[in-house]
Amino acid sequence: MQTDSQVQDAVSRLNQVRQEIGKVIVGQQDVVDGVLVCLLAGGHVLLEGVPGLGKTTLLRTLSRVLHLKYSRIQFTPDLMPADIVGSMMMESDDRGGKSLRFQPGPIFAHLVLADEINRATPKTQSALLEAMQERTVTSGTVTHELESPFLVMATQNPIEMEGTYPLPEAQLDRFLMKIIVEYPTRAELKIVVDRTLNAENVQLDTILDRKSILELRAVCHKVLVAPHVMDFAVDLVMATQPGGKTTHPRAEKYIRYGSSPRGAQSLVECGRVLALMKGRLQLSTEDVQSIATAVLRHRIILNFDAHADGETPDSILKEIVKSVVPAAV
Repeated sequence: MQTDSQVQDAVSRLNQVRQEIGKVIVGQQDVVDGVLVCLLAGGHVLLEGVPGLGKTTLLRTLSRVLHLKYSRIQFTPDLMPADIVGSMMMESDDRGGKSLRFQPGPIFAHLVLADEINRATPKTQSALLEAMQERTVTSGTVTHELESPFLVMATQNPIEMEGTYPLPEAQLDRFLMKIIVEYPTRAELKIVVDRTLNAENVQLDTILDRKSILELRAVCHKVLVAPHVMDFAVDLVMATQPGGKTTHPRAEKYIRYGSSPRGAQSLVECGRVLALMKGRLQLSTEDVQSIATAVLRHRIILNFDAHADGETPDSILKEIVKSVVPAAV
């Protein structure tokens, strides 16, 4: 009974968070839900879309609704790693003595917006790797812990745009999900323009705080994963691996490198949060299917034939997800 009440309370509070975000963000419900899933699953999210679709506004709104420390890093070609993680500063005391002190960078926050991450050089992009994976920042011989929850929401422009650098595969793999931000519908765009004309300051209520979010994460860990659901997640990832016994024909033809083991881990972790958001304490194969494309689209690398034939990660994954049959219970 206590668990049931926890589930109902979690669903209620998450719905409240959605409603508050909806006061500022018009539409984009899949994007909002994806960011919340990554936050509760303890991972990071990559948003891709052209400028002006509200990606930056979303995280700033989320920080107000969740009462979390927020920082924004604008990635540019001249950005240096120290501009992200921090640097050692020389200090003088009253007696003229010198000492070094670590000055934390903007990475020391709960919600970190890495805006237009693919406009910085690969060296600077890689400065995020340790923080995203180990939740630590090392300066010299000292390692600094990052406080939970810690979410990096990176935005990137489509690769075809000028002045962009492709993200290294190792960094892409550290994002739980890659979400494509679509252009709003005509009705949604009309609402956006109308709100712009009224120019009212929206008052947002704080729904959750740091402690509440960690409690919700604990409830997510109670979501049960049956063996056949775990096998389904593993089968999905194995179907993307060229040269395997269970490889999908389109993966064999168009994929150069399939998903890493993190793909299977992410399918289960994100699926558990999604199940809880739907009011269930059991992960289903439908949950895994619904998030498979967002979890795997950035983990597969296509070959030349795929680009020549106009294939995309989404078009290939759609066929793979459709073809993998869950085992009978």
